[in-house]
Amino acid sequence: MVNSDDIKAAVECMRKGGVILYPTDTVWGIGCDATNAEAVAKIYKIKKREESKAMICLVDSDNRIQRYVRNVPDVAWDVMNLATSPTTVILDGADGLASNLIAEDGSIAMRITQEEFSKELCYRMQKPVVSTSANISGEPTAQNYSDISEEIINSVDYVCKSRRNEHQPHKPSSIIKLKSNGEVTIIR
Repeated sequence: MVNSDDIKAAVECMRKGGVILYPTDTVWGIGCDATNAEAVAKIYKIKKREESKAMICLVDSDNRIQRYVRNVPDVAWDVMNLATSPTTVILDGADGLASNLIAEDGSIAMRITQEEFSKELCYRMQKPVVSTSANISGEPTAQNYSDISEEIINSVDYVCKSRRNEHQPHKPSSIIKLKSNGEVTIIR
């Protein structure tokens, strides 16, 4: 069952431009309002990551993707609907998102989360939520809350309480780039 107070606090934090640490459908993530460039810049600083390296956005539904990507190719819906594990799609034509979140070629990485907590978080936020692994760039990915460094925990504005006690293996999503001309590239 989803902790409503936890989600409410996380959403309030993001709406004020804050950065959160939260569980997703894959690994623990650092997140913020994907339309807030200052919050996105905070995440790059926390991760010690170059702004030229794009980050993923989580959304709760097909409709949310269509609000932030101009022309979603039909194959994208097939990929997302047929995927048996969390799959991120990189789509051309990002629109209405923080400019420092959009890749140089105008694309954005998005994933519809099916996991209960992150789906409710995205639904209540009513916007895409940044989702990048909770680690310093180049360091091992934190699969569970217990793997996250104190440096990361102390650098965010809110740490979600949900799912902190899990110790099962988690892995990042698959990533597939779908060009508007139909070209498909598997990134990971």
